[in-house]
Parts: sequence; C-alpha cells; structure tokens
Amino acid sequence: MSARNERVVVVGGTSGIGLAAAERQLREGRAVVVTGRGKARLDAAVEKLGEGASGASVDATDEVATAAFFAELGTVDHVVIAVTGNTAAGPFESLSISDLRAAAEGKLIAQTVVAQAALKVLRPGGSITFITAGSAGAARPGTAGLAAVNAAVEAMVPVLAVELAPTRVNAVSPGIIDTPWWDWMDAETRQATFDGYAATAPAGRVGRPEDIGDAIGFLIDSTFTTGLVLPVDGGSRLRPAAL
Repeated sequence: MSARNERVVVVGGTSGIGLAAAERQLREGRAVVVTGRGKARLDAAVEKLGEGASGASVDATDEVATAAFFAELGTVDHVVIAVTGNTAAGPFESLSISDLRAAAEGKLIAQTVVAQAALKVLRPGGSITFITAGSAGAARPGTAGLAAVNAAVEAMVPVLAVELAPTRVNAVSPGIIDTPWWDWMDAETRQATFDGYAATAPAGRVGRPEDIGDAIGFLIDSTFTTGLVLPVDGGSRLRPAAL
C-alpha cells in the first residue's frame, strides 16, 4: 500500500516526540491524526502541522473515551503511542509511591488502553509503535521508578508481536531528548543534566525530537521488522552508568 493512501494516529502528538513523529509522517505523504488532552496545545499542533493533519482531544487513560475515539475514526494503518506520565525519578529509598502509581497510570496503563482500542480499527499488516525510554535498561541511580514503568511497556513488545501478528509491534527507546517532558526540572538543573549526558554519549549531544521521529518512521516503513525495541540514545547505553 502506498504511504499516500495511509493514515497514522499519533496519540500524544501535540509536542515533543509525538509532534516530531507526526511531522515525519506528513512528509512521507500519510494523513495524520494527533491527539492530546489540552485543547490549546492540540489546536496549536494541528495548525503547525498544516495540510493533511487533524486532531482530537482524548485522555488516553480513559478507556471509554479512547475506544470511542478510535471507533469514530474507522480504519487506520499505523498507531504511534507517545503518551507519557509524570516523572517517578529520585532515590529509591524516598521514591513516592503516589508518584510511581501516577507514572504507571500515565504511561503503562495509558499505552495499553490505546493499543487495545486501536486493535479494533487497525488494518491487517498495520503497525503499533510504543515510545518507552532508555531508563529501562540504563541502570542509572535515581531512575528505578522510571525504569520499572518503561521496562514494563518494553516487555510487552515481543509478546504482542507474536500474539497480534500480522500487526507489527515495535517500540523506540529514546535516551535523553530535549523535549517539554523535562520541564519539571528548573532550567539550571535541566541544562546540567543535558551537558552531562552530551559529555559522555558517543554522539556528543542530547537527542532532538526529530531523531526519534525518524526512528519511528523507520519502524513504520520497515514491513519486515516486528518485536523490536529500538534504542535511540546517542550511544549512551555503551558507556558505564557511573561515567
């Protein structure tokens, strides 16, 4: 099937990685539907994306609303699940259980809700791409909560690739990417984090949203790839965590 006859849904597509994925898919000639919870951000994203893009306000943690959204869409070809929750970062000894629950609800549960709803309308041979995070395998102190949530999503990928075949199921596991997700940090701490990452990553820089958008595009286009968790982290996984 030609890309120009396909439609992609990017859930969590109003900023950062999701928006970059939508931009890449539009360049490929596909129609794109982006979702987000906030109307103002959604409207701004659709305006930025331009022709070929549309949007819908959807809370991915709401099973009923998410199922209704996909049912109204009709058949889609590819689904990118870029929704994420609050951070659950910090030393394990003082990790807030309420923060961990919120992070799991906002990512593991939300991404599961979306994937289940999407299956009702996804064409045979289409694809689902989850977005996880490099914390799942980085063994970095202070990220146990993040690692647990993202590793849970990644653990589903090979299982679903077999269970849901011929639907292709993959994930992209980003390293540190300069997106609004980091806005929970003050500017000085955020910049110090980015500088430290860039100094040790073989790529020599922090990632950009378009780096992940391109990786998502590869997985969508690669019809012989399924069950893969693709790390896109500038090579940081190749360095000892203590560096």
